[in-house]
Amino acid sequence: MRTRAALLCAAAAVTVLAGSVTAAPAQAARPAQLGWKKCGTTDFPRLQCASLTVPLNHADPSGRRITIALSRVPHTARASQGPLLVNPGGPGGSGLTLAGFVASSLPKSVAARYDVIGFDPRGVGRSRPALDCVPGHFKPVRPDSVPATPALERANLDRARSFAAACGRKYGDLLPYLDTVSSARDLEAVRRALGAPKISYFGYSYGTYLGAVYAKLFPGRVHRLVLDSIVDPKGVWYEDNLGQDYAFDDRHRALMAWIATYDSRYGLGKDPAKIEARWYAMRASLAKKPAGGRVGAAELEDTFTPGAYYNGYWPRLAEAFAAWVHHGDTGPLVEAYRKFGAVDAAGDNGYSVYAAVQCRDAAWPRGWNRWRADAWDVYAKAPVMAWSNAWYNAPCAFWPTAPLRPVDVTNGTLPPALLFQATDDAATPYSGGATAHRLLARSSLVVEEGGGNHGVTLSGNTCLDQHLAAYLGEGRVPRGGGAVDAVCPKTPDPTPPKSKAASPTSSGSTLHGLLGFHG
Repeated sequence: MRTRAALLCAAAAVTVLAGSVTAAPAQAARPAQLGWKKCGTTDFPRLQCASLTVPLNHADPSGRRITIALSRVPHTARASQGPLLVNPGGPGGSGLTLAGFVASSLPKSVAARYDVIGFDPRGVGRSRPALDCVPGHFKPVRPDSVPATPALERANLDRARSFAAACGRKYGDLLPYLDTVSSARDLEAVRRALGAPKISYFGYSYGTYLGAVYAKLFPGRVHRLVLDSIVDPKGVWYEDNLGQDYAFDDRHRALMAWIATYDSRYGLGKDPAKIEARWYAMRASLAKKPAGGRVGAAELEDTFTPGAYYNGYWPRLAEAFAAWVHHGDTGPLVEAYRKFGAVDAAGDNGYSVYAAVQCRDAAWPRGWNRWRADAWDVYAKAPVMAWSNAWYNAPCAFWPTAPLRPVDVTNGTLPPALLFQATDDAATPYSGGATAHRLLARSSLVVEEGGGNHGVTLSGNTCLDQHLAAYLGEGRVPRGGGAVDAVCPKTPDPTPPKSKAASPTSSGSTLHGLLGFHG
């Protein structure tokens, strides 16, 4: 795909102007029902917060209501472009802080023209009710994810089945309304509450599917649409997760190759294949004796998975790997799990919403034999995450709510949308960006050639961010001569820090701390 992307963009790019909109006066964007109050943080002091009640079932607007938590960084320019809603993905990711990050990371002249609006989707974070099906579901130490014995398969199956049953018992009245279409209709309710004739939308990862669904349902309400690291809308959700497995394995091998490049620092060898073999040997050992009584084989996968999303974590992961190999020192590995793995795995609310939305959005195989056969088939070719990902999604095999049909996001009535995709993204492989570009008429696709991070804008890549600023600021999108409209060079891989204890501090690490893992 990397070569193809470069060839298709050989023609010189030109720009076009996206459809403009006359924004409502600033006064009209502050209706009485949204009582904005200061809720700033040290990092984002200008944040304001409010809440909005919406119907649980949008087909029954007079029925039960739920609450959506909102955040805002108000525009400061005299002429406003209206609201820019932002979403970090998941499903299950909280977007309240993301509003502050986006507003502070865009060029000041661009951010000043938008009310940047964050939100916790239904069921998430500060929205009410918030889901937590099984508190402590990811508490270590969990069974080895690779079911090498019938007992291990039963243990993991029991966990998946009991999680689905617990969600049904606790939230049986909510689960039929936790889905992407319902969340998209919530966004329309937010637009109305803001008093805006149109909204702009900027979504990462799963947020790209939510944005595409909103645009399908309400095409006349879209001012500008930015999708970064794009879900393949044709694979929602079982096929998309299988596709992830191969891409994650490629990304894991990229980490092994990076470690080989710095053999002088980590001492793990110069042959990536041999380094990978040492990693699997570490995994086998931890399956028998978890590091610090906390990091077994499943937790090791939790720890290294964030490194596939963002290579800024690679130095810390390599240090922990090397300390275990050379000295049997479990401390750095336990700390890496605490820093990276446990942050994701312990997100009980996020995982509960993830499962609820994905299991409801589309049909999943109900017979476990299909899951088993597919997982073993993938494992034979791409083992690093095949079974971990299968168990992460396995509650959908037993979900208590009947599935909906995925939305066909094909759209020919939108103003030009701007899409961003890295060629080597693991969580949302390149095919998702290519497919969305084909389905969204007049969209432009900007590719990060050779990039492997997930969520590529506002992470320090000047080329990508210039395209983003030109689009949000003036509506300009690049136009190439083929299936790709512009190509940017990849953000350089990290170099080991001088201090072994150093942590990533770039804007990339800030963003990736806000994005929802798994999509």
